[in-house]
Amino acid sequence: MADCCSGGCSSSKPPVDPRYRRILWIALWVNALMFGVELVAGWAAGSVALLADAVDFLGDAANYGISLFVLGLAPIWRSRTALLKGATMGGYGVFVLGTALWHLQLGTVPKAETMGAVGFLALIANCSVGVLLWAYRNGDANMRSVWLCTRNDAISNLAVMLAALGVFGLGSGLPDLLVASIMGLLGLSAAYSVIRHARREMREGPAPAPEPQAAAVELKRR
Repeated sequence: MADCCSGGCSSSKPPVDPRYRRILWIALWVNALMFGVELVAGWAAGSVALLADAVDFLGDAANYGISLFVLGLAPIWRSRTALLKGATMGGYGVFVLGTALWHLQLGTVPKAETMGAVGFLALIANCSVGVLLWAYRNGDANMRSVWLCTRNDAISNLAVMLAALGVFGLGSGLPDLLVASIMGLLGLSAAYSVIRHARREMREGPAPAPEPQAAAVELKRR
């Protein structure tokens, strides 16, 4: 009952920010589109990093869809959803590391030109979504998981482009596998952060989500 008194078990629905809902819809469609692009390009180029990034885009699209679903639910359900999303992110990390190890044994050398071009396109897509989500990065566990997904995607895109340069210069698939492994580790790190945040909210009750204007004022002070 102590958790219920702190707000974690409240049956009232939190206010839904219409702007945040619109941003999530945009992010969902952008990620779904990029999943298709990177999946085709990854298979064509023989790039583990692109395939890993494609799976990440698919997972993010699902995450945005889940986030849209839980926006109007009680805070405790939003925290529980974030916990599930954190576990999914962890599963993605394990999958990527396993795939990289498998391709290391095969000795595949991917097409560097395709990797670089698609990686740059994905970077533009994720940076655009990241700009829209910036004001909500310090919200509840669910908002934080959305922000971390987008941030990690942008980092991954830069890494894919560097891997393409390495593959082109060395004529080896090792840079591609190295980047894929880093992406897997990033997924595990983000999963740990989201799960820890969600578990704390479930114990103590979530903090109120910051208003975009308040977040902008805080950013100016820094």
